[in-house]
Amino acid sequence: MSAFRYLIFYKPYGVVSAFTDSEGHPTLKEYIPVPGVYPAGRLDMDSEGLLFLSDDGDLIHRLTDPRYEHPKTYLVQVEGEVTDEALGRLMTGVMVKGKPTRRCRVMVIPEPELPERPKAVTPHGPTTWLRLVLTEGRKRQIRHMTAAVGYPTLRLVRVAIGDIHLGELRPGEWRELAPDEVNALRTSLRIMGGRIPAGSRGNARVSRYRSGVHRSPNQGSRRSGGGGRGPK
Repeated sequence: MSAFRYLIFYKPYGVVSAFTDSEGHPTLKEYIPVPGVYPAGRLDMDSEGLLFLSDDGDLIHRLTDPRYEHPKTYLVQVEGEVTDEALGRLMTGVMVKGKPTRRCRVMVIPEPELPERPKAVTPHGPTTWLRLVLTEGRKRQIRHMTAAVGYPTLRLVRVAIGDIHLGELRPGEWRELAPDEVNALRTSLRIMGGRIPAGSRGNARVSRYRSGVHRSPNQGSRRSGGGGRGPK
């Protein structure tokens, strides 16, 4: 039976990917009342989407170490109509702060169904939605990449880490991973042993948080972010 905690959280726009912030911005502490966990990597304050949190240090290390080339999937809205030439440059790598980015997968997609975002940017012309899959995670990498090929990023949402997806989570909501999800993640990261039995509920001290989707205590029954499509 695993005593570790494995959570996924839909980080809203404007929230810092940490439990404290010296500048007074909203933090994870306002949403996740689970002690001892910390995020695997970060999303910028003006980015949204999937954060993985745990107190399993080995798994966190492997998930964030670029040597393991664990894929992360993003939906990205950019200014303008992206050309095939620009897509090719993104796929093969562009220079970001003097260092080329790794090859990645990128494709143009229809506008996705996403929760409305507060302070949404109103574009002054056409926009394009991209699906990018990266195996590295430098600071503000996607924003630097799209800017390098002439298409500034307007909105960025991480929707998957490996085979772990946001699913039906809304901004500000979180849930615990099921044992089979954790085992699949450990297998993909080549972590041997320590498989979690199906139906394991872990530490009884925190079992009241175990099932279903959870919201910030400040959210009550209201789902943050609302419905509808992305920024127009």
